[in-house]
Amino acid sequence: MLVPGHVCSLYVTTGGANGPSLGSDEKEIVLLDYTVIDVSTNEVVFTEQFLVRPDGQPTAKDNAKKETKTNATETTTSVSPPSTESTPSQSTPEFSFPHTVLQKVGKPLKEVIEKFDQKIRSQNIDPDSPTFRIVTDGQLPLRQCLHPEACAKEIELPNYYCKFSDLRKEFVRYMSSAKNNLPNMPSLIAQPTSIADMIKELQIDVQRDGTDFYFNESQDMVTVVKHMLAAGHKFDSSEMINLSLEPGICSIDDEIDGQCIVRARGLPWQSSDQDIAKFFRGLNVAKGGVALCLSPQGRRNGEALVRFVSQEHRDMALKRHKHHIGQRYIEVYRATGEDFINVAGGASNEAQAFLSKGAQVIIRMRGLPYLCTPKQVLDFFETGDNPCHVLDGVDGILFVKKPDGRATGDAFVLFAVEADAKRALARHRESIGNRYIELFRSTTAEVQQVLNRSMDIKTYENNTSQPPLMAQLPPAVQFNLLPQHVITSGSAKNCIRLRGLPYTIEVEHILSFLEEFSKHIIYQGVHMVYNAQGQPSGEAFIQMDSEEAAFQSAQQKHNKYMVYGKKNRYIEVFQCSGDDMNLVLNGGAIHSPNQRKSPPLLSGGTVLTPAAAFGTFNPFGPRPAFIPGRIHYPALTALYPPTPLYWSYPSPPVSPTTYFGPAISHSWNHAI
Repeated sequence: MLVPGHVCSLYVTTGGANGPSLGSDEKEIVLLDYTVIDVSTNEVVFTEQFLVRPDGQPTAKDNAKKETKTNATETTTSVSPPSTESTPSQSTPEFSFPHTVLQKVGKPLKEVIEKFDQKIRSQNIDPDSPTFRIVTDGQLPLRQCLHPEACAKEIELPNYYCKFSDLRKEFVRYMSSAKNNLPNMPSLIAQPTSIADMIKELQIDVQRDGTDFYFNESQDMVTVVKHMLAAGHKFDSSEMINLSLEPGICSIDDEIDGQCIVRARGLPWQSSDQDIAKFFRGLNVAKGGVALCLSPQGRRNGEALVRFVSQEHRDMALKRHKHHIGQRYIEVYRATGEDFINVAGGASNEAQAFLSKGAQVIIRMRGLPYLCTPKQVLDFFETGDNPCHVLDGVDGILFVKKPDGRATGDAFVLFAVEADAKRALARHRESIGNRYIELFRSTTAEVQQVLNRSMDIKTYENNTSQPPLMAQLPPAVQFNLLPQHVITSGSAKNCIRLRGLPYTIEVEHILSFLEEFSKHIIYQGVHMVYNAQGQPSGEAFIQMDSEEAAFQSAQQKHNKYMVYGKKNRYIEVFQCSGDDMNLVLNGGAIHSPNQRKSPPLLSGGTVLTPAAAFGTFNPFGPRPAFIPGRIHYPALTALYPPTPLYWSYPSPPVSPTTYFGPAISHSWNHAI
């Protein structure tokens, strides 16, 4: 292994939590400190300290902190260092430069990266050489801070940021080596948790040039590195950061380490495996380690299981809980190896042979004619403008079939290189014959799931084989209404109501129908209404971000046609308020003062409005044609006519009684 000729001590500070929580709060980098050392002479070649200007604005929490400070804080550039007796368990002090100073003197992160690159090359040092090595205080500075932030800001980091030495691990190696020569050294060397631990262990008397904690700590780090170099330590071990997700195949018989898996929830429905790998940028995902979860209907449900190369990377991934993709925060939880196998494990030899061709891109096709041939698929991609060539021709196409051999209308297609992905997806909603085809970027795990389900005869049995939406409840059970936290309220007419939708409609079709207006839909703002039997009603409610957006949507889209399959359906679109939507979904009406109110049936004095009153509230014309069925609960059906149910999706698993309420509604997460 090559011994580095130059090492660069890189110290990173963010505007938020530091120390063990560095990078866990998504705060931007505010300080980068580079010190380049010549290994042969153990002399500092140069030092560069950069204040980095955050792109984002200070949060309300940040502003509240500022209000508690005196005006003198705005003029100072340092804080008193913590006591030398401080322990790693104590919190690291807040970075001393206020936001206004950083905005004034700081440089954008991209400019800082470029300035250091120019500086080091001007010293006749090739940072791309194997003899150059970055050294950081642990894994977090690069894996949890620099790489994720650079990815979010679309900054391409030079390759030498993908290979580094972890000073804490190197310190353990150094001390273990020293133990062989010093019998009095402890037999077990614990990994240090801070630079202060290393300084104390090495019994180094450091000289302070200033009072700022972070500048002092960065210099202490250089002192530790130089001490280890002087003792003959070689920083020849390296940590690698993988920037690309490698394809891989998982068999149902594989053994998976359950300490390396996380579950990510709340993903945009169109997220690909590459998007999820970017969310975890800086951490190494195992080959084929992203498995998108599918609903029983074969649609993506906003969840994914991710497998990392080690428990260390899994633990860092858990610290990204509630980090963001765009405007959406993503929940990250522990998962098991069994969870991953259930989603990504394949049992089909046909799928294994198909996926072993080494393709970089997999495209899923939906809505194919049942009599579609491989030649038609090849012509679909390989003709016209910007053709893209299918890997291995007809052998690169896999049609999904039912157990009896009939087509399902789905297929998977392989492409050799990443550049083909954009060209292939550009043909989304183009036609084969009279059918428009939906295209999605897919994964090996999705191929396995779809093939596994397609060969399961239960998938295509009648609905009677599937569990009911809501189990029958014993008469003695008390009900509680599901909190309507995803349903808006108020008189502002910032919602629209769609009627006449096909019963098998998906949220993607609604977004396509609304076209440019779909960008105004708020988070969890699409509500598909179902009747008490769980059957679609042909209606949906959409929450928009303004009354103007709702008005324009209703004006432009009312009685316009939706292309669905081979048919054109005209859709009624009405502007409405949150209160209107609540009344319809809740099956309620406004009672006059003289009207007798319904007796309370539910705990806490909650009143269930009779479904008969629902018919008296009619802001959008005639009552829908569907008639909700009775709920099988004698105490309720004896007093009230049939009442719909409300169900919010996705939601955490709860008891069946929690699902009782006035209307069934799928509240879809989406990102435009």
